[in-house]
Amino acid sequence: MVNLHINGEVKAVDAANDTPLLWALRDVLGLTGTKFGCGIAQCGACTVHLDGKPIRSCVVPIGSIGERAITTIEAIGATPPGRRIQQAWLDLEVIQCGYCQSGQIMSAAALLANKPDPDDAAIDAAMAGNICRCGTYVRIRAAIRKAARSA
Repeated sequence: MVNLHINGEVKAVDAANDTPLLWALRDVLGLTGTKFGCGIAQCGACTVHLDGKPIRSCVVPIGSIGERAITTIEAIGATPPGRRIQQAWLDLEVIQCGYCQSGQIMSAAALLANKPDPDDAAIDAAMAGNICRCGTYVRIRAAIRKAARSA
């Protein structure tokens, strides 16, 4: 049994220490907003925050997390940057198929939490590794700019 601090609550996870966080979230806890994409930390679909920093949950074993705080897409809207990003995503109709978007939103929210007014280079650096097979990158960048302006 591993206790994890997820979205402001302590959750007991009945899984082995080497279980990837992604599978603990999805299969054990039913938090299915975080998506499986590649399983090797290359696509970003599984991005969550660990103490406010974006991580790829598909490669982080739950036994390595300890007391650190995990935030998933289910709770990111409770944070000011997350709320602004989600609203900008809706306003600009960023989503096409939607599969990668929870990871995109998590990376964008972490960017705005640390750099409230990012330039294009900072946006590109923060979003690198978040793959969108539908190619919504132009709308993603526009939404991040809009969310930054709404602060």
